[in-house]
Amino acid sequence: MLSLSVVIPAWNEEGLIARAVHSVREEAEVLVVDGGSQDRTCAVAAAAGGRVLSAPRGRGPQLDRGAREARGHWLVFLHADTRLEAGWADELRALGAGEDEDAVVGGAFRFAVDAPQPAYRLLERAVALRCRLFRLPYGDQALFARREVYARIGGFPPLPLMEDVAFVRRLRRAGRLAFPLSRAFTSPRRWERGGLLRTSARNAWLLAQYGLGRAPERLAQLYRSGPEGLR
Repeated sequence: MLSLSVVIPAWNEEGLIARAVHSVREEAEVLVVDGGSQDRTCAVAAAAGGRVLSAPRGRGPQLDRGAREARGHWLVFLHADTRLEAGWADELRALGAGEDEDAVVGGAFRFAVDAPQPAYRLLERAVALRCRLFRLPYGDQALFARREVYARIGGFPPLPLMEDVAFVRRLRRAGRLAFPLSRAFTSPRRWERGGLLRTSARNAWLLAQYGLGRAPERLAQLYRSGPEGLR
């Protein structure tokens, strides 16, 4: 059976980290990489069954630290405010060992918001369309990659923002992406704080600015200045 590792970057996530760990711990090695939390994140993560590591704050460095410590054939990158639906591991293992040139190199799970409001269903459809047309999943979909492919493409870059977009671009150049049906349920807290339309528009604007070559460091400052700026 192919082994799986899940890397969870965290910073002051004592309220949600256990849920993320519980969603994957029965199927995978779980590494929680803390970025200097000032609350009980590390203790809660360890009690939930995660192996706790530390790294400089920032999803890029934290994800890369965990990936380089992980032992699984597949590496899954799960945000601390996100949980994976039952069945995710079976779908990932069904992709196989990847020994031929047409093998899947990575991908992401299906985006879902962990809240019942109908407006979130529209957001989910928009994300599904983006993935279908542009093959561009974001980090809140639980990105995954084969461990050897991760090493070959250089892993996550140490960016303060857009590390997921940069990583997916590297991954697409390496080969074919897959999008299993299992859902990654992410917390609605970003949209609750900033508003659904405002937050979605702001994220699209930031992505466009990044595509035009604006420095991720400056974009990170703009992102964190908003009410939904959680990293």
